[in-house]
Amino acid sequence: MPVKGETFKKDVLSKIPLRDEPPLPPNWLHVEMLERFRVLQFAPIKPGINILEIGCGAHALTTIPLAYLVGEAGRVVAVDKSRWRFFEEITSVTGVKPRIIPLKLDARELPFPFKAFDLAVLVHGIRSLKNEETMIKVISEMLRVADMVFIVESLPIANNEKQKAHLELYNLREEVFEALFGEKDDLHYPTLGKLQKLVEKAGGRVIESGTFEPGLPHYLAYIPRGYVEGIKDEKKRAELLRRWDKAYGRWKEEVEHPPVGWILTEKEG
Repeated sequence: MPVKGETFKKDVLSKIPLRDEPPLPPNWLHVEMLERFRVLQFAPIKPGINILEIGCGAHALTTIPLAYLVGEAGRVVAVDKSRWRFFEEITSVTGVKPRIIPLKLDARELPFPFKAFDLAVLVHGIRSLKNEETMIKVISEMLRVADMVFIVESLPIANNEKQKAHLELYNLREEVFEALFGEKDDLHYPTLGKLQKLVEKAGGRVIESGTFEPGLPHYLAYIPRGYVEGIKDEKKRAELLRRWDKAYGRWKEEVEHPPVGWILTEKEG
């Protein structure tokens, strides 16, 4: 009998077409989605439950594993403020679209007046919330509308050279976006201790937490060189181009997903 991960790959990932987006490999989306599936094994997901997903993103990387795990009787309400470009296309080909309800809104003010979900999840999305105030507000809202909250983020840890190569390229993103747009985005990965403190400030109590090694390649550190070339500050542009060239040279050889931290929490009291 195949294990659940193998079934997921056969039932869902095989339906998603390969993508032509060099320098990313054609199967990059499949690999990233498989990582989400693996980390969700630590979440209390059962068939038939209702899940709120914050920050579903353009490629539904976590949405599809969630929809697969809740089964035909379950539902996933997928929330994002603006990133919907490929969402419809990808969810349609996988066969789980009927289980997904997409909502375009700001997660700092969720339109649910009471606890409407068995579980709320934020997977690899904390780093996109730009500042601690927003992180706390979003987590607080998740705790308000769900019985439990499951938060996942990559950790700033490298246990080998391939993981170090990923971190070197990824850590340029915050500086590049700040230089381009005047505000930070794709923040550096937080420690597990930092995540726990954010949960506590949001009014949560940590039920369980842990770390795991995905054991997979990781491609989402990549940022096009053209972004760096667009920085107007000449000195900053030259510095970041030098660092990008060095980091990209290592990244393109082969990179590995860094360790991932996860936290399961509920509202205090």
